[in-house]
This record gives sequence, structure tokens and C-alpha cells, in this order.
Amino acid sequence: MVEAKEERPSLFSPYQMGRFRLSHRVVLAPMTRCRAIDGVPKQGMAVYYAQRSTPGGFLISEGTVISPTGPGFPHTPGIYTREQIEEWKKVVDAVHAKGSIIFCQLWHVGRASHPVYQPGGAAPISSTDKPISGRGRILMPDGSYAKYPKPHRLTTAEIPEIIQLYRQAAINAISAGFDGVEIHGAHGYLLDQFLKDGINDRSDSYGGSLQNRCRLIVEVTRAVCAAVGPDRVGLRISPAIDHLDAYDSDPLNLGLAVINKCNELQRDAGQRLAYMHITQPRYTAHGQTESGPLGSPEEERQFMRAWRDAYQGTFMCSGGFTRELGIEAIESGDADLVSYGRLFISNPDLVERFRVNSGLNRYNRATFYTHDPVVGYTDYPFFHQNRSRL
Repeated sequence: MVEAKEERPSLFSPYQMGRFRLSHRVVLAPMTRCRAIDGVPKQGMAVYYAQRSTPGGFLISEGTVISPTGPGFPHTPGIYTREQIEEWKKVVDAVHAKGSIIFCQLWHVGRASHPVYQPGGAAPISSTDKPISGRGRILMPDGSYAKYPKPHRLTTAEIPEIIQLYRQAAINAISAGFDGVEIHGAHGYLLDQFLKDGINDRSDSYGGSLQNRCRLIVEVTRAVCAAVGPDRVGLRISPAIDHLDAYDSDPLNLGLAVINKCNELQRDAGQRLAYMHITQPRYTAHGQTESGPLGSPEEERQFMRAWRDAYQGTFMCSGGFTRELGIEAIESGDADLVSYGRLFISNPDLVERFRVNSGLNRYNRATFYTHDPVVGYTDYPFFHQNRSRL
């Protein structure tokens, strides 16, 4: 009797992500687009996300701030007012009408902000009172760039309010119709500012040891899971990414510590998180500057494989992926899902283009953070439009 060979998964094969049945493994990554005027989603956002929706596809929203102290870019959406919730419903409905699943990424930039974005012109909050170094510049509402200011170091007494903000934002997202939420614990923003020893210089129970530095992200994750259910919660981390001075002396073990805490949380809950989302180390060299070497592929692979092997659940990776690298990641077992950013910006039908291995539209980085509701946003041509011109 000949045993049937188990078919290897592919980038285009179905996947069961907890309660969600996905028809393929190409995910829209969360990306700041600065089109939510005064923090409120607009009609263009419904068009944008619907364009990138496919039956059984999975989308993660752009970073969506959890409170008035959360933003660090102009015109980023929030999920803390009734108006924002009602307008997000229109976006979510447009995505669901195309048969896609969408999570809301819960975001607080922490010290990566400026008094111009803060209520009453206050200092932004962080784990520290050290500002981001002069190498970094913040985009201002008028399109100019400025230095990052000195932040306010959160006191231990202030931290429970931050946890509550994440919890309430998750509840608001579900109220808006989102299928779940992704907690943004990556890329040098607030939760990452507590994780990384290159930033966190605290001497209280939220600083110092690796366990203490993981405390806030674990408490936030537990609170959000308790509010909406673990299977509606994803977590994004970037242990090896140094964006916005987010250095750590031991990124491998930092990632393992967060993952082990999440595994413990899952065991306690008797239910898995929706997924763990980790950015490849090459993101900084390639995804941000698009110049220079990508780093050591072997070291990247060792880090990602260690994290992948340690996490007990769905593992998603992102950061500089091409079609070929995505196929390799899935077929090798290095990931269950792959999220794409820049390629999805300029190719609303990226999944179809990947399936037929067609050419891709080139993206225009100059339009990534503009406020025009159309240009560089909903005006990229679809594959079938290109073919009709031949």
C-alpha cells in the first residue's frame, strides 16, 4: 500500500488561523498612511482596504492609536472616540463585503512623538526620559521635520492607565466590527521602549531584568485577551530591529522571553493567540533605507527559526519579502503567514499578481505619508487594467 504524501504548504494554500479560515497566506501588513484627517477614518480608506481584500484574505490595519497621546504622525487614525469607531465600521464593512478578515493594529508611539501631537502640548510618554537621538527626525503636520523631544518617564502609578487604554481600544475595535486586534509591540514604539535595554533605563519593576522589561507587554496582552478573547489577538514584536534607537544587547533571548510569556499566557487561557508577528532583522537595512547589505542571511534565519520553533501557535513574518522569499518561508516551514507592506501599497491585487507571477507596479515612497486621498493610495492600477492596455 502506497502512503499518500503530505502536500507541502505554499504561499497560496489555505490556512486555519485559529477561528479564521484563510484562503491564502499573503497578508496585508500594517502600514501608516496618514489619510485619516484629524484622526478620523475617511471614505478613501474604505476604498484602499477593499481594493486589497480577497475572499479569505487577511488584512491588518495601519497603526491605530489608542488614545490622544498615541500619535506621532499627522492624520493617523484612532480608535478611542465614538466618531472614529463609527467611521471604522464603514472601512470594515467594505473589507467584509469582499470576503476578507481584518484586524486593527493597536498603536501608541510613546516617545516617538512631539508636543505638537500631544494634548495641551505636553511631552510624549515613554519608559525613559531620554529622547530619540539626533539621527532621527519626526514628520510634522506641515510636512517639515523636527528633532524628537525629551519624553516624560511614566511613573509606576501611571502604567495601569496605559494598560486600560489598550484594553478599551481592543473593545472599541471589536465594536467597530474588526475581527480582532494586533498589539503593536515593535519598531521602537511605546511597548518596545519598555522591552529594549538600549532604551529602558528604569530601576523599578518595569525595568532592569529581562523579566521586568517584558512585564508591560505581557500585562497589556493579558488585559486585551481578557477583554476580547485570545483568539482575536495577535502580537507584533521586533527583537532585532533598531528602528528609532530600539537597540537590545541580546535580541535573540529578548524574543524568546516574550514568546515564552505568550506561550504561558496561552496555557493559562486554554486558548492560543491568533498569531505572533515578527519583523525580519533585514527590515532596518532594506525596508527603511533601501540601501546597503541586508545583514547576514544565516544569522537572520537562526533568529527567526529559533523564535518560530519556540512559539506555540501561528507564526507570521514580515520585512523585505519578495514573492520568492515568501514562497521559500512557507515551503520551508519558517512561517505560516507572510505579511507584505510596500509591495501591497503599489499592487492592490498583489495576491493575484503573485499567483500568476506577473510584473509588479513600482511604489513611490514620496507618497507614503502624504494626505492626498487618492494619489499614491487608491490610484495604483490593477493587473487586469495593465493587461487591457496590451
